[in-house]
Amino acid sequence: MHQCFSLPFAFLFFFLAKRGYLSLTCRYLFVCVGGCVLAVITMGIYSWLLFASASVFTLLVCSVDPSRVHIWVFGIQMLWQTFWHLLIQYREYYLHEPVSIRLFLAVSCLMLLTQRITSVSMDLQEERVRLTFSASANRKARVALLPLVSYLLGFTALLGGPLCSYGRFLSSVAGLGLNPPPNPLGVVFFKLMQVLLLELVRYLLVHFLYTNDPSSSIALDGILSVWGLALILRIQYYSHWRISECLNNAAGFGFWVHAPGDSPDWSGLSDGDFWTIEASSRMSEFSRRWNATTAAWLRRLVYRRCKRFPLFTTFSFSLWWHGCHLGHFVGMWTWAATVKADYHIHSYLQSQPSSVWRKIYTCLSWINTQMTVACIVTAVEFRNTSGLRLLFRTYICLFPLFNIILLFVLLKLNAV
Repeated sequence: MHQCFSLPFAFLFFFLAKRGYLSLTCRYLFVCVGGCVLAVITMGIYSWLLFASASVFTLLVCSVDPSRVHIWVFGIQMLWQTFWHLLIQYREYYLHEPVSIRLFLAVSCLMLLTQRITSVSMDLQEERVRLTFSASANRKARVALLPLVSYLLGFTALLGGPLCSYGRFLSSVAGLGLNPPPNPLGVVFFKLMQVLLLELVRYLLVHFLYTNDPSSSIALDGILSVWGLALILRIQYYSHWRISECLNNAAGFGFWVHAPGDSPDWSGLSDGDFWTIEASSRMSEFSRRWNATTAAWLRRLVYRRCKRFPLFTTFSFSLWWHGCHLGHFVGMWTWAATVKADYHIHSYLQSQPSSVWRKIYTCLSWINTQMTVACIVTAVEFRNTSGLRLLFRTYICLFPLFNIILLFVLLKLNAV
């Protein structure tokens, strides 16, 4: 809702920048001040969590060698984020105290800030971006820091992403004055209509679940109920991602120019499309498409840098980043195992020559993906043992269990 309320300010920013009323420095100030105001309004006193992270990162960038800054940034930021995750768990499970929704929102935004901070630190380490500061030229140093702080605390990505690289952010802000994109009003309206449609589908699914008992003694009813519950949870993500896209598009961000004569493409900043993701017939496809910018960030941060067991290391880091609840352990490791199983099963069965068999395999694989994802989403979103009990009562947990057993069988056959 706060992102929807931010849409008029994003349109105002685009209009002023496109008409030349905002210089480049004023554009960065608009984005930065808007983000700070939005943080205070939505998180209250807990907004200092984000301000502290941004301040420490700025100090590190100014004082540590670019080749070593990523190690310092990664360690300090993850320790800071983990402390607040553990504090929430301590208050929830040990003290049994209600946790402020503002604190939950602040920690969620802190996770997104971790993405942006580590993205910049990796850019510095890989020399994709260069930030130089002179102690004798204070004014120039402040001007150089302004785009960085705007990127970290900008109102367009504060509450929901998607992750945009620092270089792309700089070119997008500068491009609003040099070569502005077309008016995004129609695109934003169209995407908001998609959000309304998604929410209508979610409402109908909720009504369906109210008339069905997820723990029904009939196995099929229970499985379909859990699948519907997981779809409801996923639709919340799709709606949130679409609104985040709308906010970025309204500010003029996310417009990719491919070739002269092509139709305008406003999908440059997107975490995923409902139809594309849900049509995935393999767990590996679903994993690459789900929360696309976060998946790309994890590949760059962990997968490509890890020499041993990169897949399980990436998912293990993901559960650490998400907060290390019991449901996260079960969900993320099940996700890693089923993706690994998907690679082996697909390589074993794709050699079948019959086209009819391929169609049957694709259909069965899609059903398997949907049921496995339903188990993972339920475990991760419920976070505690209640989600796990629901999965075991409805037998839907047999789908990922079958994948994992088949993985060990295929590994045994390959070893022989």
